[in-house]
Amino acid sequence: MKKIHLISGLGLALVASYALAHPHFNKTITVKLPSGVDATIAYNTTPSNETHATNAAVGAFVTPRGPRVTFSGEVKVGSVTVPAGEYTIGAVKTSDKDWTMALYPGRIPRGEKPDESKLIKLDSTYSSGAGTAEHMLIDISPGHGKFQGRAVLSLHFGTLFLEGAISEVVS
Repeated sequence: MKKIHLISGLGLALVASYALAHPHFNKTITVKLPSGVDATIAYNTTPSNETHATNAAVGAFVTPRGPRVTFSGEVKVGSVTVPAGEYTIGAVKTSDKDWTMALYPGRIPRGEKPDESKLIKLDSTYSSGAGTAEHMLIDISPGHGKFQGRAVLSLHFGTLFLEGAISEVVS
């Protein structure tokens, strides 16, 4: 009986130490875009598992754990208009070495395939040379290079680093 209690106690201690050593956080970020629209991101810092992205079919929409962005008003970027509302953040695999940032209206229930005709594809840049994010990182920040003067939504997952424009150039 003492052995069972000892083994149970050790097992519980191991599980607890693993849970404490590897936390995941629910994050919420709110940014006022140059147009005055509030953009709020909500996501979980899930571990980066690039196997899922690597194995995705070309043309597939991939969204690790369904991160979301909510816009308080309409966002217009060139010919792309994103109405006010909540969107699932993800990426479309355009080739084995390229991705496009995309937003899907509403939430996608886990395990369900989205209607890809509803995707809103953003003007994007993809890089695999921005280092490695061990846990998913999503942010909105000032753009650089082709996005100089714009606000960009960024998704960093493992070595995948993707930015999509979410504002016009600010004068």
